[in-house]
Amino acid sequence: MTDSAISTRLIIRQPDDWHVHLRDGEMLEAVAEYTARQFARAIVMPNLAPPVTTVDAANSYRDRIKAATGTNFTPLMTCYLTDNIDPAEVVLGFGKGVFTACKLYPANATTNSSHGVTNIQNIYPVLEAMQRIGMPLLVHGEVTDVDIDIFDREAVFIERILSKVIADFPDLKVVFEHITTAEAVEFVDGSGTNIAATITPHHLAFNRNAIFQGGIRPHYYCLPVAKREKHRLALRQAATSGSEKYFLGTDSAPHLSDDKESSCGCAGLFNAPYALESYTQTFEEESALDKLEAFASENGPRFYGLALNDTRVVLEKLDNQAAKEFQTDSGPVIPFLADETLSWKFAGFEH
Repeated sequence: MTDSAISTRLIIRQPDDWHVHLRDGEMLEAVAEYTARQFARAIVMPNLAPPVTTVDAANSYRDRIKAATGTNFTPLMTCYLTDNIDPAEVVLGFGKGVFTACKLYPANATTNSSHGVTNIQNIYPVLEAMQRIGMPLLVHGEVTDVDIDIFDREAVFIERILSKVIADFPDLKVVFEHITTAEAVEFVDGSGTNIAATITPHHLAFNRNAIFQGGIRPHYYCLPVAKREKHRLALRQAATSGSEKYFLGTDSAPHLSDDKESSCGCAGLFNAPYALESYTQTFEEESALDKLEAFASENGPRFYGLALNDTRVVLEKLDNQAAKEFQTDSGPVIPFLADETLSWKFAGFEH
């Protein structure tokens, strides 16, 4: 709701982040607070080194996250699927409430994905078990074949892999994460209620031209890579449509500035500090502020079968200068929207 017709103050149910990279060690300590300050819960990605593939590893990682964020934030842990993952471990973790979902990374698709799945058939026993117990599959939807253009890898993944998985496991709950194409929107819209998708703030904000504007701009490089303008517009329409199939997932993925700007720079944008403000700005630009609460705070919990948050957050219509960088003990991290002025500011919780 808003306090006036000119929407200078927006109050919504506290949102959750259904896709985030919190890293580990020193980086976890440096970045976790930016997620925890605005989101009640988050689906935490398991692509550590080594990856989170067991119940014990997930419990240990969850404890480290809680130590970094405090008691008001709930990390929801995921299991990293490998070619030889044990279905019994997945079922055990889900039954104990440790694993909320499993994450499919095609091998070498993105950061720390070298242990990922090389052939989807290798994990069919796990997918069968997940379908049976109602455990969601979270998908990084790109093929990694060297002969496929990087801008086509999501569309080819839909055709070659995802459509067949859903045909073989029609009741499997699937979240097509960080979608970037009109083809993905069309696929999700045309699928059953067990298929949903997350959309990042940065894929709503810029297209692939931003990566090359005035030179190579590594802080706009992420995977899946941003696509053409027609795809960005399709994502904005989907996010602001009111469809229950789409919900908030930042894919915030921090890297040290030196690692982003190296001769082989890392993929990922650190958007956690201004994620909610960026989404709000997009929804305002699309004249859809009335749809923001459902996208940010309701569609995700309902898909996962979780209760909605009771607390509410406040966003104010104010100029909000984003920081140029955030310091860690190992060097700076450059955030998404660095040094830009946003039109909304997260103002904390309603009292």
